[in-house]
Amino acid sequence: METTLEVLTTRKSGREAHRHWPDDVKAQIVSESLRPGALVNEVAERHGLKPNHLSTWRTMARQGKLVLPAPEDAVEFAAVVVDPPVAEPPIKKASRPEIIVGAVTIRLEEGASAYRIAAVARACAVPA
Repeated sequence: METTLEVLTTRKSGREAHRHWPDDVKAQIVSESLRPGALVNEVAERHGLKPNHLSTWRTMARQGKLVLPAPEDAVEFAAVVVDPPVAEPPIKKASRPEIIVGAVTIRLEEGASAYRIAAVARACAVPA
């Protein structure tokens, strides 16, 4: 008869053993969690971490305490210089409307209505 002996050990504190993660491994995991579409919970689970542990490392990276590797698909940005908008020259407002027929210039009163200008223009029209 064959017997199998399996030994189970328990920790006194009931907590997992403390693991030491080298900074380069931490940085690689944090970098993976920062990729577009990555979820902290999924990345942490894939590496056997608790999500709050990974979040702590991400905070360290933002504070400059953990140097991340260069991304595989590095994106480069170019500086864009935007000139201030050029002010359009002010529209020269004629103080008095003018109607020019050949060598004759007729100056109407300031603020003449479109109806008045049209009436004067019709009166000045040379019959064909």
